[in-house]
Amino acid sequence: MSFASFISARITFKSKRTFSKLIVRIAIIGIMLGLGVMILSLAIVKGFKREIREKIRGFAGDIRVVKFDLNSSYESSPFVADPKFENRAMKSPLITRVMPFATKPGIIKANNEIEGVVLKGVDKNYDWSYFKKTMVAGDVINFTDSVEAQKEIMLSQTTANRLKLKVGDKLLMYFVQEPLRKRQFKIKGIFSIGVEEVDKTFVIGSLSLINRLNDWKPGEIGEYELHVSDFNRVDYAANKLDDILPVKLRSYTVGEDYPAIFEWLNLLDVNSVVMLVLMVIVAVINMISALLIMILERTSMIGMFKAMGATNWNIQKVFLFNATYLIGLGLLLGNALGLGLGFFQQQTHFFKLDQASYYMTFVPVEFNFTDIFLLNLGTLVICLLVLIIPSMLVSKISPVKAIRFK
Repeated sequence: MSFASFISARITFKSKRTFSKLIVRIAIIGIMLGLGVMILSLAIVKGFKREIREKIRGFAGDIRVVKFDLNSSYESSPFVADPKFENRAMKSPLITRVMPFATKPGIIKANNEIEGVVLKGVDKNYDWSYFKKTMVAGDVINFTDSVEAQKEIMLSQTTANRLKLKVGDKLLMYFVQEPLRKRQFKIKGIFSIGVEEVDKTFVIGSLSLINRLNDWKPGEIGEYELHVSDFNRVDYAANKLDDILPVKLRSYTVGEDYPAIFEWLNLLDVNSVVMLVLMVIVAVINMISALLIMILERTSMIGMFKAMGATNWNIQKVFLFNATYLIGLGLLLGNALGLGLGFFQQQTHFFKLDQASYYMTFVPVEFNFTDIFLLNLGTLVICLLVLIIPSMLVSKISPVKAIRFK
């Protein structure tokens, strides 16, 4: 054991000074709270972004392919489904699903109430895996009987509550066109995505019904919905998809369809960075205060070591090793605090949110252990680098004055 590590261990674990002990404990608590808050902040931001992103992706997909025209309404422009394009798209390792659909605005009338909605028509190839997780009552549409499927509809809980409807009820839906058309539907299921823009706008029905209402030719659809395997590469996937798109079609990513939501999610990264910087500053200030007090309290010891021939750097290392012990203890407690609260929330959903404001009913948490490791390493390195400056106070202490001061 070196001189510096031996002395630092003695003053760390066997010191009898009460004032410095208090300051040291405050510094440890500061590091513990700082790291715990940083871990929880990152975990909550990541969990929040994941939950919102998955809600939007689950409903709208990752990429939308439409007819290349100037139509910006909810009424889909028809084009003939292209099996060759579907096959080429599915050959890409990034594309996992290609599903046709169409949208058509309408007005629901029920219980003397009316509600403007957009009917999203899907077919038997639609992936219901996400919708099954969001079902509040009933079930998804069964396309085994295509005729019966045209009479079924799925509503959001928001729309069902406003119109006072439940599973099994019947309703009339009017489609504004020439001539005006109306259809009676039976409610097959009620879902809750949790995103106001979706729940207030869309209902789910049959693609073939929209085809009939619009007098489209057989095989015509309104749009394609594509899912990708890695959302972080959705822009790359969209660019590669453009290379194989027929000339009359174009693509939009989900970020382009819902720019306000995704820009808001990106702002959360800025908030988390600000939080991390503030917490590191707090931890550094606590450790600087503790180190300065420990150096001043041991002025006579420093003078004695200098008189015995110890160099300034050796004495500095004593206090830096001491600080490392203290920072390590603070990091250990901080990890226990942050991970403990995070895992508790993951298992119990104890802390709740207002879904109308936050799109979900509980605080989501997602741990990334690479981030946790980097937080620990960064806090340790930054604190030690910053502490080198106050430790230089050792070089200003004169052996003669220090011993006389004792």
